[in-house]
Amino acid sequence: MMALAIAEARRALDHDDVPVGAVIVRNGDLIASRHNERELTGDPTAHAEVLAIRDAAAVLGSWRLDGCTMAVTLEPCVMCGGALVNGRVDRLVYGAADLAAGACLSLYNVCDDPRLNHRLDVTAAVEADACAALLTDFFAAKRP
Repeated sequence: MMALAIAEARRALDHDDVPVGAVIVRNGDLIASRHNERELTGDPTAHAEVLAIRDAAAVLGSWRLDGCTMAVTLEPCVMCGGALVNGRVDRLVYGAADLAAGACLSLYNVCDDPRLNHRLDVTAAVEADACAALLTDFFAAKRP
């Protein structure tokens, strides 16, 4: 799954978006695969995770994504972590930690907050070096 998410993240480079990719699998079937599109669309909510959640809901015909696992190359932010909780996703697997905005272990733990109505299993640091390298290379190229 993470290999698919990394490949999807690379697609964001085609339109100069931060290379983050997300995929959603249910019962072993890939049902959504998206990358960041904030620069492409001018939409601040066009994170890979949100776009993948929208696509998965359309495929399933329901906002309830129970039985689904998301793999994403970067630890989700508060918005994306909240979308995972609200969509009732069962499991999250992510690559690189986001020490500046991560909401699934680094700064917050939205996905496992007992005060919320849903919690999901989280597996961190899967292919973390490869995921981090995508981001490091992207931002290094932006600096003079």
